[in-house]
Amino acid sequence: MRTVVFDLDGTLADTSGDLIAAANACFVARGLGAVLDPVDDALIAFHGGRAMLRAGYTRLGHPQAETLTEADYAVLLRYYGENIDTHTRLYPGAVAAVEALRAQGFATAICTNKPEGLARELVARLGIAPLFGALIGADTLPTRKPDPAPYAAAVAGVGGSVARSILIGDTGTDRETARAAGVASVLVTFGPEGRGIARLAPEALLDHYDDLPGLAAALLPG
Repeated sequence: MRTVVFDLDGTLADTSGDLIAAANACFVARGLGAVLDPVDDALIAFHGGRAMLRAGYTRLGHPQAETLTEADYAVLLRYYGENIDTHTRLYPGAVAAVEALRAQGFATAICTNKPEGLARELVARLGIAPLFGALIGADTLPTRKPDPAPYAAAVAGVGGSVARSILIGDTGTDRETARAAGVASVLVTFGPEGRGIARLAPEALLDHYDDLPGLAAALLPG
């Protein structure tokens, strides 16, 4: 079984607006205002909740940046969980591409560093849960990406083999995960970095989801 494993945030869906809003809610609660910009800081959002909080407090020059980051993380997750799909949108062509892959005999799964419960809630709200045979989150296993174990678990969850799989992602974490697993990585160029993501030297770049079925077939011949 040929398998295509997708990251979630910044790969299947642009979740940056809701993630930034959750971080800003923490800053506002401390009387600091909305520190992060939903457009300019979108890339930070795709590196996770702690990265956003740390970036905000560091930007303010707060002497307890790390302490506040840890203190606010649970608050951020709670706010995000309550407002998980206010601004989030699937990237154009994502659903059609996954459907085309499945029609061609590929298995599809998600491996994300979003907590599993939040990831399952989001894919359910976006209406795409039936398109993926497995979902592995940041807390599903003792380790998370770029450790290859979550990736291997996602592949195994759909009955595939790592050797016959590829990873679709958007960050250095995804590139490192693919390298650790010994598989090809495809990085999307429609995220905040644009084609600058080519600096990570993935096996392929994806400019639009319309191109994914052909690209997957080329990387994983039948």
